[in-house]
Parts: sequence; C-alpha cells; structure tokens
Amino acid sequence: MSEAERAFAVAWWVVDDLVRFGMEHATVSPGSRSTPLALALARHPHVLVHVHLDERSAGFFALGIAKATGRPVAVACTSGTATAELLPSVVEASHTRATLVLLTADRPPELRGVGANQAIDQVGLFGGYVRASFDAPVPGDAADEQTWHDLVLGLTRASMGLPPGPVHLNLPFREPLVGAPDVLPASAPSGTEFTLSAAAEPEELDALERELSTTDGLILAGSMRESPPTLPDLAARAGWPLLAEPTSNLRVPGALSAGQFLLADARFSNEHVPEVVLQFGAAPTSRAALELVRRAGRLVIVDQDHLVADPHRKAAWTLRAEPAGFVSELLFGSEPGESAWLRAWREADGAARTAVDGLIEEWGEPFEGRIARDVAASVPAGGVLVVGSSMPVRDLDAYMAPRREIGIIANRGASGIDGFISTALGVSVTGASTTALCGDLTLLHDVGSLIWSARRAYDCVFVVPNNDGGAIFSFLPQRELPEFEELFATPHGLELDAICQAAGAGHARVERAGDLIPAVERAREAGGVHVVEVPIDRARNVELHAAVQEAVAAALGRTM
Repeated sequence: MSEAERAFAVAWWVVDDLVRFGMEHATVSPGSRSTPLALALARHPHVLVHVHLDERSAGFFALGIAKATGRPVAVACTSGTATAELLPSVVEASHTRATLVLLTADRPPELRGVGANQAIDQVGLFGGYVRASFDAPVPGDAADEQTWHDLVLGLTRASMGLPPGPVHLNLPFREPLVGAPDVLPASAPSGTEFTLSAAAEPEELDALERELSTTDGLILAGSMRESPPTLPDLAARAGWPLLAEPTSNLRVPGALSAGQFLLADARFSNEHVPEVVLQFGAAPTSRAALELVRRAGRLVIVDQDHLVADPHRKAAWTLRAEPAGFVSELLFGSEPGESAWLRAWREADGAARTAVDGLIEEWGEPFEGRIARDVAASVPAGGVLVVGSSMPVRDLDAYMAPRREIGIIANRGASGIDGFISTALGVSVTGASTTALCGDLTLLHDVGSLIWSARRAYDCVFVVPNNDGGAIFSFLPQRELPEFEELFATPHGLELDAICQAAGAGHARVERAGDLIPAVERAREAGGVHVVEVPIDRARNVELHAAVQEAVAAALGRTM
C-alpha cells in the first residue's frame, strides 16, 4: 500500500467511524495537506460536505449545524494558521456544549520544529476548550486499523461526556497525498445517543421540593442546550413566575411576557425580591436579571452542562442533572394556584406588556425593540430565529412576546459577534426556515461569509437594524468619553446594498415600521440569502428605549 493509499484509508476509517456515531455534516476548507481528509469526507455517501474558503467561517458554520441538530459536525482543514483560525468557534462550542470534531491535517513529526513550510505547533493548540485532543500517528507508522477505531472511539466518548463539547484530532500526513482509491466500504449512520446525561438523586429532588415550598420564589430559565418542556407547568404548580430568556426556548404562554421591564423598574424590583430563585441553565443576559439573582434570598441552580452559571458566586447549591428527566415529577399532584405573590407579578406583567405594545405601535419610525418583537412573531411555525449578540439579543429578551413552535439560537457562550453569518447559514442547511437578527457591525464582522455563501443555494433572511456602529455603547458609560465615536461607536458609513449586490445576496431597505414584516416575508418566499436593512438613528434609539421604560413605569405605578 502506497503512502497516499495509507493516508486515505486512515482518513476514511476516521470519517466512517464518525458517521457511525451520528455525524452527517462536515465543513472543508481548501488545502493540500488535508487532501486525504477532504476526499474521505467528500466521497463518503452519508456525509454532506460544505466548502468554505475561510476556516473561521467554516468553524462557525459547523457550529450552527451542531446547535440546530445536536449532532457532531466535523471541521476539516489544512495545517498552519488554518488550524488556529478555528479557535473562536471552538471557544463558543466549548461554552455552549456543542460537539464539533476538529480534524486538522499536520506535517509529520520530522517536519516539525525545523522551519518547514506551513508548520506550526498544533498539538494541544485549543487547550482546555476541547474535551480531548489527540495527536495521531502518521498513517504509515500505525497501519493497524483497530488503532484508528480505538482513537475515534476515545474521541467520541470525550465529545459526548459530561459536559459534552468539541474535540480535536490532529492528523499528520506524509507526501504523496494524491493517488488513493475512490472509495472504501462505508458504514451507515447508527442510532447512537449523542451525549450522556446525569440523573438526579432522590435526596436532591427532595431538596428541590423543599425549595419550591417557598411562597415567594421565581424560576429563571437561561440559555440551555436542551430545555425541559414541562418547566412552565412546574412554575404553575409552584405558584411562581417563570422568567424565561428567549434562548431558553421556553418563552412560551405562561412565562412572563415583559419580565425584563419589571426588573428594570426600580420600585417593582425593590418590592418583589424573591426569597428563592431556581435557575435552569446559563446565567441571565440582562443586568437587571443578574441583579435580581444577586438580591434573591437564595439561589439554586440546575446545571446539566456544568456551566457554573454563577457570576456572583451566590448559589446555595447546584444540581448537575438532566432536568427533562425530573421536572415533571416535582410537586407531582399539586394543583396550580395563584398566590398574592404570583398575582402581583402577572398583573404587573400584563400592564407592562400593554404599555409597551401600545406605545411602540404608535411609532411609524422603525425602533429596534419593535423590530425584535415583530421578527420573532413572524417566524413560521417550526422555524428558527438566530439572534446576534450585543443589542439584538437584549432587545429580543425585553420585547419578545411568548409563543410556541419556534427555535431560538444564539452564540451566547462567549457572547461574541464574530461568525454570526456563518452560524446562521449553518442553521439554515438543517432544513428549518431560518431568520437571523443582527446589528450592522455583526454583519460586517463576518461579511466574508456573506460574500462566499450568498450564491450557494442557502435560504436565510438577515434582518439588520443599521445604526452605523455599535449601538450598545450608547447605553454604557463609554458614551460620555470624548473618544466615544472613534473608539466605541465605530461608525462605518458603508452601503449594505452595495455589499449585498457584490455578494449576490438580495437586499431590501425598510424605513417604516409597518413595512418590515411584509419585506421579510417577501424575502422568505423568494428563497436564497437576503438582507433586510432597517436604518436606525443611534441617538433616537436611546430616546425611544427610555420612552418605553417611562411608559412601563407609569403603567406599573397605576397597578401598585
């Protein structure tokens, strides 16, 4: 067997084993040293390959697929800085427990550390952000097929562990790299469970029920890889309000509709400090919710993915178990009731929702809060909304009305704006109707992915409030600095329609609030990649946000 044949055989064994463990998608970026990997992935009958010029985009594209499907996704690239480009997506995957399988080609040991071309130290490159990192032998140095099966088995077990996450297999290849057979025997996908889970102990459930016996409590649902669908029922049985972030996928009827406005109101929040907060998943996004947790009498966290999720070091105790396995059993047989505590929250929530909707409906000009509300409401049943960091995810948290049959995905592990277009396009290839909401800087940060992908038969509508810079800084103390515009707001002055034209993406510009959703629906019906741009004045945006909070304060003043 020639060197090229051995290299291809090893790559095939690795890919075939990953298929048996549930992999269906892979991204590939062009490169010479990764030829055996690229060919094995492209020729395997059960792998759908997505080619990306930029490895950073490839990593985030794979991340979008992994988040949407819960399955492992392979990311293959060549050696050198190509491997380093994967780090941002690996960090996000690590924090959000997504199973990326990094297959990085490398030079053989004799070409490391001697100044060989395109050779860097790739061993352990991703540090603690991967669950396991293996530096494989050169195919010619370990010809035994079982060696490679054992290697992939160890890799997949690590990726499925507690907590799950990305893994790295570094594969050195010697030249020649071309001259392999077309295909080898292929395995079919199996029904393997993709992640492990931990069950709660009986004494832990007893302790949770004691916590739930408190009258003045609150359930907080943060971002979660897998959300327990019966959590709203538990809140009803306990007589507690449910404050559900959109990224928990539990902002459904029964959850608070305007909870962030209640927490931001000083009088209401001072008069309604919970005795116990039972937090599921990640720590909350907003400062008001973080403050609620800090001020609560006790904090108990259900943390299935070992996120820690306790920036204030407040938790009395943490339960590391899969909530879907026990939530429906808690307070079983208890009838939902409405205590004075819950009634106060519900009445205030209704008043706040009415005030918010009534005011923003009066405005003909576009407003970022209304954009978030209306876009979330417009997503077709079974569709997915991918939301960007910075202001969009916060506006969605504040303004989204509860609804069912929608999935919401965000890169909130490390909360960066990088790789957003790639992530959304990755979500779109899984078959769900995909809408994305992001700011103009987020779009521009990953504009290379838009240029590369817009003509590649993906279907995704990007709604972009364009305030010509970083609007979130207008709400932070940096706004008072003399260097604010240059260093923080960073206005770009770019024409998004020209960028879309160059990329081959559709573009629409909306300047009236009522015209947004018809434009979004036209873009969905047309298919392909579209950008619906909504010009926003940054200073006016701050004023309108303040006006909404004032209207809520007035409405709450009439109910308390």
